[in-house]
Amino acid sequence: MRTLQRLKDLRRSWLWIVVSVALWCLLWGGIDLKNVLGGLLAAVLVFVLFPMPPTGHELTLRPLRFAHFVARFLWDVAVSAVQLSWFAIRPQPVPPSSVVAVKMASRSDFFLTFTGVLCTLIPGSVVVEAQRATGMLFMHTFAAGTPEEVEQARRRVLGQEERLLWAVGRREVLEEAGLR
Repeated sequence: MRTLQRLKDLRRSWLWIVVSVALWCLLWGGIDLKNVLGGLLAAVLVFVLFPMPPTGHELTLRPLRFAHFVARFLWDVAVSAVQLSWFAIRPQPVPPSSVVAVKMASRSDFFLTFTGVLCTLIPGSVVVEAQRATGMLFMHTFAAGTPEEVEQARRRVLGQEERLLWAVGRREVLEEAGLR
């Protein structure tokens, strides 16, 4: 009976299933009928056997803002990678690092977690702790030795969260975060 209900719940997960099939095709190196059907079967099995907790009440896709979010994220990754490469080959001492505490605007577990993951994917920073109760992320940030550099790192994390919220956050989540 629960499996039948989970199959009915797949209608709400269609976007995640499409993304899963696309990733499956990328994993297997091409888009053909075999890969698409195999990816669809794998995605349906995973979504039915291992259901995710409901997050749909927090998410809505805004295509233009999502495109801006992805482009800016890729830009940040590229710029940070070049900066870290330069720090690695330059003939000077390694710049100091800091652990920076950042209070998230949103109280959502999803956005706290996803912002932390995005910031960790950008070279030069990593989440060392996330406190759900307080909505705080603690980031170890490279080249943040002065108060100005620490504040700049904090603004980068908050900017990442804001772009994410505008890209996929529902109106209620935006209002809660003070963005509407």
